[in-house]
Amino acid sequence: MAEGIGVGEAVQALRDELLAAAAAGASSDVKFEVGPIELEFAFTLSREGTAKVGLSRIFSSVVSAEASGKVAKEDVHRVKLVLTPKNGAGEPLLIGHQGQEDVGELDSSFGR
Repeated sequence: MAEGIGVGEAVQALRDELLAAAAAGASSDVKFEVGPIELEFAFTLSREGTAKVGLSRIFSSVVSAEASGKVAKEDVHRVKLVLTPKNGAGEPLLIGHQGQEDVGELDSSFGR
């Protein structure tokens, strides 16, 4: 079975990315408040049962018969977490933008 990424690891990776973005833009005049972040995870739970029945000897004759069966049931579950990042003081997390060099012209046709 392949191991996936756990919820704790995903949240830690998100935390690391947000902290890196906040640190990178700390000295910027333009800041963005980070709103709620939704994370959705899917996982599968399975239940498996195996039965095996065999006969090896009936009366004095040697008879061999075997039957086996396997039943499996899998259910996919989804969990959604909504996280609202805050800084160490409990205030909304702010992420700044440094420099104007990568900001293009504003286009008033956005959304048309």
